[in-house]
Amino acid sequence: MKRREAREALFALLFEMTFATPEEATVLYETECAETDRDLSDDYIRDGYKGVLADLEKIDELIASASKGWKLARLARVTLSLLRLGVYEMCFAGIPYHIAINEAVELAKVYGEDKSPGFINGVLNKIAELQGLKNTNG
Repeated sequence: MKRREAREALFALLFEMTFATPEEATVLYETECAETDRDLSDDYIRDGYKGVLADLEKIDELIASASKGWKLARLARVTLSLLRLGVYEMCFAGIPYHIAINEAVELAKVYGEDKSPGFINGVLNKIAELQGLKNTNG
């Protein structure tokens, strides 16, 4: 599976997670692997889902700090899922910030609302700046 396809599958899982209780979210990956025809066996998908789940509180704190005037509960689920994906990749998975941002923006163009790509770009760039990523890997 290509990385872009794996990223899109991970995004779909993260989107599904926004509808789940914390208890359901912990078993969502295994449930989806057993019940769907999608190939979710890719290490990137598994590690990414479990990584986002493990660091969800920190990821959401970073998003909240960079999206002034927006409460997480007000964000569209697609937007929130893409922001979580981008933050995870930049801050926890070692993906260079410019790649993580670009990929999240590209997915937003397909799945988000008209203003989603620009919003996601702005928030993720702010997080990259606040985390000092722009000075280290890209």
